[in-house]
Amino acid sequence: MRLLAFETATRRLSVALWQDGESIERAEEVPSGGSERLLPWVHELLAEAGLTLAQVDGIAFGGGPGGFTGLRLACGVAQGLAWGLDLPMMPVSTLEALALASGDGDVWACLDARMNEVYGAAYAVTGETVTQIMAPVCAPPAAVPVPTFVGGWGVGEGFAAYGSLLLARKPDLAGVRADVFPTAVAVLQLAAPAFLRGEALPAERAMPIYVRDKVALTTAERMARGGAR
Repeated sequence: MRLLAFETATRRLSVALWQDGESIERAEEVPSGGSERLLPWVHELLAEAGLTLAQVDGIAFGGGPGGFTGLRLACGVAQGLAWGLDLPMMPVSTLEALALASGDGDVWACLDARMNEVYGAAYAVTGETVTQIMAPVCAPPAAVPVPTFVGGWGVGEGFAAYGSLLLARKPDLAGVRADVFPTAVAVLQLAAPAFLRGEALPAERAMPIYVRDKVALTTAERMARGGAR
C-alpha cells in the first residue's frame, strides 16, 4: 500500500510518502504561507521512490485542530488530488500526530490556538499506538482541562506560547518539549492501519477537525482576555 500525507496545521509544513511500512518526508518551518511547496514535494517524493501519482492508494492529512488556514490548505490539496485520482482519504487528529511525534509515554499535547487560547489533548503513546486519555479541547491556558496522569510530558508550541500558565495548571509534568511539531510521517503512521481496516472516507466527506468554530473575537472579547495575540 502506498499513501501520501500532508500536515500543515502549524508553521512546520510537511509531506510524506508511505510505502509498505517505510516513510520518506519533506518538511520545512514556514512562518506563513507555503502552499507552493506542497505539490513539488509530492513529486520529489514520488520520484525518489520511483512511483507515479497513479500508483498511490490513498491520501491522509492532518485534520486539526490547528491554524484554520493551514487546515484548509492540507485538506484542499489532499482533496484535489483525491478527487482527481479517485482515491480514499483519511483525516488524522493533529494533536494525536503531535503526541506520536514526541515518542513513548504519557503526553499532554498542546498547540497555540491564538485568541489567547490553546488546543489540548492527552494521550498514552507506545510505539506507533496512541491511546486517547483526554479528548481535544480549546480553552484559555489558565483554565484548560489537564490530564489526570502523574508526570508525563508537555509537548507542542502551546508550551512555547503559554508555558508558565500551563505548568501552573499541571506542575507535576516530568518536562516540556515545546519544539515538537506534528509531522506528516506521524499522520501516515496513524492513518495506515485505518486504511487497512477499510475506514477511509470519500474525498467529499473528509473534513478538517476544527474543535473551535469561531475564528475571530470582538474588540470587547479581546480586551477581556488581555489583548489579542
